[in-house]
Amino acid sequence: MSDMEARTETEKKQGTWHGDGPGASDAAGSAPHGPGSAAWHGTGAPASGQASASEQTSASEQALASEQAFASGSEADGSRKSRSRYHHGDLANALTQAAITLAREGGPSAVVLREAARRVGVSPAAAYRHFATHNDLLYEVKLYAQRALAEAMEDGLERAPAIADPADEALRRMIAIGRRYLDFALDEPGLFRTAFCRAEPSAANAEPEAGEAGEGPDHSRPHTVEYLLRYRAFKILSDTLDTLVDLGLLAPHRRANAEVPTWAAVHGLAMLLLDGPLGLESPEAREAVLIQTVDTMINGLVR
Repeated sequence: MSDMEARTETEKKQGTWHGDGPGASDAAGSAPHGPGSAAWHGTGAPASGQASASEQTSASEQALASEQAFASGSEADGSRKSRSRYHHGDLANALTQAAITLAREGGPSAVVLREAARRVGVSPAAAYRHFATHNDLLYEVKLYAQRALAEAMEDGLERAPAIADPADEALRRMIAIGRRYLDFALDEPGLFRTAFCRAEPSAANAEPEAGEAGEGPDHSRPHTVEYLLRYRAFKILSDTLDTLVDLGLLAPHRRANAEVPTWAAVHGLAMLLLDGPLGLESPEAREAVLIQTVDTMINGLVR
């Protein structure tokens, strides 16, 4: 064996041979690979201070597990942060707002507690802690719709300028609230239908005290005119009829329960415009029908 061959065999045994084929270092400072690398000692044992493949895999798995735990914790923290806004009673309001949107989209039948919870991003169990039954949530939306209707009617009264003549002003107010009633029905059909749906709150959802304007009645109690005054929209109509009496346009003996036929006429017209044969009428034609309806009502009351 030549001196070169002997030296090569010695370098292989010592682990210092780099070879001149694939894996040989081709640049100063580059790390050689394979059995010819300085880290390889022929027995498969790692050099001092270096980890074996199994130890490296174990370390990698531990690092991955640590990252996953951190990510999981971050997601949990984010989830807790995202839900923190519903603490202290705000979840009930968030669910109600989601349910109002559902009512706008599809009327009272679209108001489903589980769907409201899904849109808010909470579990049904969390939602049921605030609304014992589906009807409790629907009742909240019903009250909201009633308030929205009343606000639309009040807006109609304030939007047009008052008329100096008291009698003409009283008639203007009747037409104004009737017009806004119809506008609300056509602009917000889902809420309009929800405002008059049958929604009875459970015992857990106590009904507001009588006399709180804007709170509608449930359908398990008699609908006397006195009780219907809980509707703010109904009270607006009632006050306008009282004005007609004060001005001498409506005889006192004809005043009792006059809200019911007046309300029925305008509400019936709204339903005919929404779902009936009058739905294709132009805005001008609707206005003409409204004025004729109110004029017929007034003539029937004051004759």
